[in-house]
Amino acid sequence: MVRILGYAYGTQSHDYERHGVTSLFAAMDVASGVTIGSCYRRHRHQEFLRFLNEIDLNLPAGFDVHLIMDNYGTHKVAKVRNWLARHPRYQVHFTPTSGSWLNLVERLFAEITERCVRRGSHTAVRVLEKAMLDYLNQRHQHPKPFTWTADADLILGKVERLSKRISHSAH
Repeated sequence: MVRILGYAYGTQSHDYERHGVTSLFAAMDVASGVTIGSCYRRHRHQEFLRFLNEIDLNLPAGFDVHLIMDNYGTHKVAKVRNWLARHPRYQVHFTPTSGSWLNLVERLFAEITERCVRRGSHTAVRVLEKAMLDYLNQRHQHPKPFTWTADADLILGKVERLSKRISHSAH
């Protein structure tokens, strides 16, 4: 069997009043909508490795895992590459630059932002972290996968137009 996990980390909007910093790391089984999430005060390869270990502990053996993630430098550090080499069931797929919409876990981050971050008044980082993790725990009780609603031809047409713009602007 194969598990496809979208992985991402959350950031905050420009108008958010900061009382500190946190990163929400999340991995979602795109077939079931089941999500694993953790907050970390820093966003380095050490935190990413801790999260990879958390994912590994929560997934049943015998599944191939496809990780969909962006090209952030933390994901490419030698210690991360070594971890992945020691865990051959993990296959990494990087989204192209400006292609985060290809990762369905980004849709989850939009939902979290809309439903619990923007609507809340979080006076401390721990309050924000609790709100996000409570939301994920509630969602975990009745997980639902996200489904693409756009027609495949529409999506491919947009990709083609973007590719043309990029290639023309490079000349």
